[in-house]
Amino acid sequence: MQYQSKPKPGYPDFNLSRRKSLALLGAGLLASGPSWAQTGTPWPTIEAKARGQRVFMNAWGGSERTNAYLQWAAGEVSRRFGVQMEHVKLTDTAEAVKRVRSEKAAGKLTGGSVDVVWINGENFLTMKRESLLFGPFSESLPSYQYVDLVGKPTTRSDFSEPVDGLEAPWGMAQFTMYADRKRVPNPPRSMAALADFARANPGRVTYPRPPAFIGTTFLKQALLELNTDRSALYKPFAPDALARTSAPLWAYLDALHPHLWRAGKQFPQTPAAIRQMMADGELMVTLTFNPNEAANEIVAKRQADSVYAWQMAAGSVGNTHFLAIPFNSGVTEGAQVLVNFMLSPEAQARKADIAVWGDPTVLAIDKLPTADRAQFGAKPLPGQVESPAPVILEPHGSWVDPLEREWLKRYGQA
Repeated sequence: MQYQSKPKPGYPDFNLSRRKSLALLGAGLLASGPSWAQTGTPWPTIEAKARGQRVFMNAWGGSERTNAYLQWAAGEVSRRFGVQMEHVKLTDTAEAVKRVRSEKAAGKLTGGSVDVVWINGENFLTMKRESLLFGPFSESLPSYQYVDLVGKPTTRSDFSEPVDGLEAPWGMAQFTMYADRKRVPNPPRSMAALADFARANPGRVTYPRPPAFIGTTFLKQALLELNTDRSALYKPFAPDALARTSAPLWAYLDALHPHLWRAGKQFPQTPAAIRQMMADGELMVTLTFNPNEAANEIVAKRQADSVYAWQMAAGSVGNTHFLAIPFNSGVTEGAQVLVNFMLSPEAQARKADIAVWGDPTVLAIDKLPTADRAQFGAKPLPGQVESPAPVILEPHGSWVDPLEREWLKRYGQA
C-alpha cells in the first residue's frame, strides 16, 4: 500500500479529484455532499483556526498496533494541519466520561481535559443524555461524504441510539468466530449449532467472562438469535422486558455451560486468553468482535495458516465505534480537523490494512474516487471473513449493565 508524501500545505493528502470535490463542498455547490449546517462554520475557517491547537485524544491504549497507528496519525495531522495530537491512553473509556462529567459539575465549561474520545455504546448514551458532547458536527466533515450509510446502518445508530451528528463513525465491528480448518472443517454457523458442537467436543469451547466486551457480545448474539420478536431489545431497558426476553438465553446457557471449558465453572478473563488457548490447542474455536482478527493473528504468526473465520449465517451482531468531541473542549476546530483526517480514505485504508491494524472501514468503497479505492485491498487475505453476514443491530445501550449483572448473579460465583 502506498501513501502520497507531498501533500498540498493545509489540505488532506487526497488525490486531485477529491480536492476539487471538497472545494465545491466548501462553496456549497455540490448538492450530493454534506451541508455545513451542523456547525455553521465553513471548513476552511475551521482548518485555519485549528492551526497551533493541541488536541488530547482519549483512546484505549491496550494495543501496540492501535497505539502505533495513532502515533502515525498524530504525525500526519501535525505536518499537514499544524494540529498537535496527544494520545491519552485509557484502560476504560468510562474514565474519560467521568472526567468530563466531573468538569461539568465543577463548572469547567471550556478548556476541558478531553478533546476527542474513542467511544460507543453505553458511554455514548451517557454522554448524549447528560449533554456532554459538542455538536452536531460529524456530517459537516468533508470526509463524511464517503461514509457507508446504507450497507453499514450502524454508522448512524450507536447501540440503537441515534447518533444525531454527535460522533463520527471510525471503524466497524461484528461478532465473528474462527478456527483451524484442519480441526474444524464444518463451522457452527448459529448459536444452536455452537451448542451442538460444544456437546460433541466437551471442554473445547468457551467465552470470556462478562463484562469482558466479547463475553457480553456472546450473550447478546445468543439473546438476539433466541428471540424472534426483538422489538423490546431496541427500546430503553425495562425490567419486565428483561425477564421476558432473557428467559431463552438463560435456558440456553444452562444447557451449554456443562459442555464448556472446565464445565462452565470458570471463564477466561480476557479475549487474549482465549486466543492463546486456541493457539495452544486447548480450544477448538474462539470468538472476536473484529472480523479481521484471525487474519491479524496469522500475519503475526500466532495462529496457523489454516485458520479461517466465519459469521453466523442468519446474521451477526455488529456495531460501529466512533470519535466524539466533549462539550467543553477548548479546541473544537483542531478536534474536528483530527476526526476528519481519521475519516479520510487514506487514513481509513491504512487502518484497515492487516499489516497495520486491520480495523474494518466505515467508508463505502464503491463511492470513492478510483485512486482512493485502490488503497483498499481487493481480495480477502487468509483468515479474513470471505462472506460477511448481515448485521444484526446491537440492543439499546441501556441493556448492557442489566444483562451483565444478571449473568454475574447466575454464573459469576461458579
